[in-house]
Amino acid sequence: MHVSVVVPAYNEAGRVGAVLRTVVSSDLVDEVIVVDDGSEDATAQEAKTFPVNVLSLPANSGKAAALDAGIERARNDVFLFLDADLVGLRREHVESLISAYAERHLDMVVGVFSSGRANTDLSQKLNPTFSGQRMISRELWERAKTFVEQADESVHKMHFGIETALSRLASKEGWRLEYVKLEGVTHVLKEEKRGLAKGILARLKMYGNMIKWLLKRF
Repeated sequence: MHVSVVVPAYNEAGRVGAVLRTVVSSDLVDEVIVVDDGSEDATAQEAKTFPVNVLSLPANSGKAAALDAGIERARNDVFLFLDADLVGLRREHVESLISAYAERHLDMVVGVFSSGRANTDLSQKLNPTFSGQRMISRELWERAKTFVEQADESVHKMHFGIETALSRLASKEGWRLEYVKLEGVTHVLKEEKRGLAKGILARLKMYGNMIKWLLKRF
């Protein structure tokens, strides 16, 4: 099985390198695509110091659109999505996600933070559908896009709601789904990246986008 890792990144200079260093060390990864989502910092330049493909979008389009752009560029039909701001990610985490997907013939794998940071652990324990660490096939991604469009929406407008939409479709269609604990993994909080006020506003926007899709009726 050939796996393409897609890493959407917006203003993640100083953080994306740690994720890429881990990902490229795995023999189970065939291709890595970093989608620089209109960053205003050196995200793309940092990513280019690793043996990965870097796709730079002309403007910030949101996470869902960045993932879709990475998938369109990928040469494989199985994808591992990883956030660019992960902390504590190790090669065994990457390989546990890939192995679970391949060995148990699953439709989707979702990585859930554990023993990394109290608030991020609790958030994903309460609602693992918010996790951005996932494995999925091209076929099911395309079905998810159709699912979104049937709700009069588009992946190019939904931003962070894509994780929730994927989980809703998985539940609706009975996908074979498994959650894999990522021990010791967390991510950098938006308040730490952007300052308290801007970080809180960004977090509220993100959660609002997710909750919208959590509550949507199809």
